[in-house]
Amino acid sequence: MWREVLRPASLGEALGVLATHGTSARIVAGGTDVLVELQRGVKPTQTLIDVSALRELKYVRRSGDAIAIGGLATHNDVLAAPFARAAMLPLAQACIEVGAPQIRARGTLAGNLVTASPANDTIAPLLALGAELVLTSSHGERTVALADFYTGFRTTGLRPDELVREIRFAALNTDRRGIFLKLGLRRAQAISVIDVAVIVVRDAAELVSEARIALGCLAPTVVRAVAAERYLVGKRLDAATCAEAGRLACDDAAPIDDVRGSAEYRRTTLAALIARALERIASGREADGYPDAPVLLETAAPPARSPAFDGTIETTINGAPHALVNAACKTLLNALRENAGLTGAKEGCAEGECGACTVWLDGAAVMSCLVPASQAHGSTITTIEGLADGAELHPLQQAYIDCGAVQCGFCIPGMIMAGAKLLEERRAPSLDDHQAAISGNLCRCTGYRKILDAMDAAARELSAREAIPEAVHA
Repeated sequence: MWREVLRPASLGEALGVLATHGTSARIVAGGTDVLVELQRGVKPTQTLIDVSALRELKYVRRSGDAIAIGGLATHNDVLAAPFARAAMLPLAQACIEVGAPQIRARGTLAGNLVTASPANDTIAPLLALGAELVLTSSHGERTVALADFYTGFRTTGLRPDELVREIRFAALNTDRRGIFLKLGLRRAQAISVIDVAVIVVRDAAELVSEARIALGCLAPTVVRAVAAERYLVGKRLDAATCAEAGRLACDDAAPIDDVRGSAEYRRTTLAALIARALERIASGREADGYPDAPVLLETAAPPARSPAFDGTIETTINGAPHALVNAACKTLLNALRENAGLTGAKEGCAEGECGACTVWLDGAAVMSCLVPASQAHGSTITTIEGLADGAELHPLQQAYIDCGAVQCGFCIPGMIMAGAKLLEERRAPSLDDHQAAISGNLCRCTGYRKILDAMDAAARELSAREAIPEAVHA
């Protein structure tokens, strides 16, 4: 798919590479959008500029009322922020709807914005929050309002020599509340049929002084419901007002018919979603359903090594050092199978939809079909072959056997790697946690009951082991 990987080690170096290559190369960070596009022949390139080593851009910070998100911050980074619920709830609600945990561990907010699909979940909340982007190049920086960033369907004002350094917006507070709602055709790994983000500011008398409503999947770009916003100012959020705002929002939508829904269905649903969003804000229930601790499938990463990259990938796989030669232009999945001879991870879809290729990369469960192999340079990888402790199976592997949770077995390596990472992340997971952990893993031959039974049994086994004094183990 590509023939050359450039891996700058600093922001300055990255900007220099961008200035040299311009439109002849593509930036890759998380890879969850770029690799899918390359698989499909969309915007093909011979050169990837891998910016994943720019750790100075991986942050989510709050300073007073200002929130700043670095260009390499992932959806998981937003979800893990201690102020996510209080200060940026609509964005957090959108992030938890993106793909599955393995996608959220890799995909960046900046990438979601730059891909520019009106179905991308994080655009609507950031537009409603009044976000601005800091764009940087070797010639300097400029700040652009997100509302001015999009020039048409899947097109932006980002110049060929620029990258998104930071996303900024004002935090929510007790007077300024917000919510994100999405309609998809399934509970996880779903592209939006429509999505909406609503921000409302109310005064001491509970009258609306400002409203911002952003609509996704209802026009070639994410748009604002201007008529509804104007109508709400000066009004109290009673049932009649909420319903009328929903009706007016339809005037700002221009939906199309597609495989996910008709234009008329989208308009009808939009009116109901806007009314529901406003009613939940009015009653203080905007955070209903948002988990206290979202499942991340990501634990503390081992100390990173920083060997110079000369095209050979130096990495640690299942505790042993490996040098993967002629693998830089492959996905991590293909490098593991073809160069390292580890065939446990499977290719089911090559688009991050099935989870059969799940491995651990620097402490995070990832879809290895969407990871450029170059990003394993200096990293630590665990595959299904390295999950067992010597001759003793991992408790989850043993539980799959005991519970009869296997049929054809094709999906099982990825399923176990996702479940085992959950057991590292938390020792007493709930059923909801188990379901979230494997929401990115599709099994086509069976139901999930025995799989969930095995996950619960493994969690109970690990809890029992921890309850036994060390002397008994000895």
